[in-house]
Amino acid sequence: MAANDYEAFYRSLKRDGPRPAYYFQGAEDVLKDQALSHLLDAALDPSARDFNLDLVSADQVAPEAVCDLCRSLPLMAERRVVVVRGIEAWKRRNKGKKVLTEYLRHSSGETTLVLLQGSADEKVDKDLAAVTYAVDFASLPPHHLRRWLKQEAAARGLTFGEGADEHLLAAAGSDLGRLGSELEKLAAVAEDGAVTLEQCESLVGIRRGETVFDWREAVLDGRPDDAVRLVPHVLSQSGVSGVRLVTLLGVQLVGVGIARAHYDDGTRGRALQSAIFDALRKARPFGLQSWKDEAANWARWAPAWSLVRIGRALRLARDADAMLKDTRVSSEAGVLTDLVLRLTIGAEVPV
Repeated sequence: MAANDYEAFYRSLKRDGPRPAYYFQGAEDVLKDQALSHLLDAALDPSARDFNLDLVSADQVAPEAVCDLCRSLPLMAERRVVVVRGIEAWKRRNKGKKVLTEYLRHSSGETTLVLLQGSADEKVDKDLAAVTYAVDFASLPPHHLRRWLKQEAAARGLTFGEGADEHLLAAAGSDLGRLGSELEKLAAVAEDGAVTLEQCESLVGIRRGETVFDWREAVLDGRPDDAVRLVPHVLSQSGVSGVRLVTLLGVQLVGVGIARAHYDDGTRGRALQSAIFDALRKARPFGLQSWKDEAANWARWAPAWSLVRIGRALRLARDADAMLKDTRVSSEAGVLTDLVLRLTIGAEVPV
């Protein structure tokens, strides 16, 4: 059975109330913590919360002991909650997990058990998923990310001026933890809660035109001077590495390849962008800007990037990635500069 997404979790919690057992897994630990907070608010009486909440770690508590906690009766309330973090630590405890899954098949009606798996472990525990309400907190697609940012900003009394939210997303990327941290800083300085583009630039420390996406555009536009100039700027930014930049470029090249295939079949204009958007919606790639913007960009680049040129570019990106992962290479900037020049100098004429 497929896991539910985070939106399904919130709908279920609002409609049906807390369930007997949850299994939270997936890439976004921030979303798990937010969901847990909502679940605790829904499940526990505030006046008796401290008496009816157990927070434990799987590397310190055996599955059998968790079952004992779940069988304890709530105190002065209708329900209690047991939260277990890091359940990937139980991987080799087959006997204990068997006891736990048996309990979950006949779980206590007075206890809600929440099993949280860390983002570092992406493998779904099928045994636990089969006997719980499993939720996959996957990385957010661009349109959900924008909505999340708007909701988090509103919770802090913030609104965005023109271009401010777009720059924040381009500068901070899809890291929810970092975005939340930047919002906290903005909340401390924004007058009347209105965040300007200039404030975003100042606090995030990245100016317009110097994000990883600006570097990507300079490469694919065939502007080697701009792309080379941006290399040290983007490499100095938090969370950015040479490998990340080459990976981003590789994803873009594959996307432009999809666009070029449709272009070669005679698709043009809005029909081309629509075909690319449909491909993005099916693939749901992580770490991009809005799918609408990406579709427009890939359609714009398609005429200048033949499939032969894209194939060569992907091979060059692969080689650069291998060099960047070689511990003997001392200069990321040098590898990226060489890659940029190989991709842009002497590029073929659009066909």
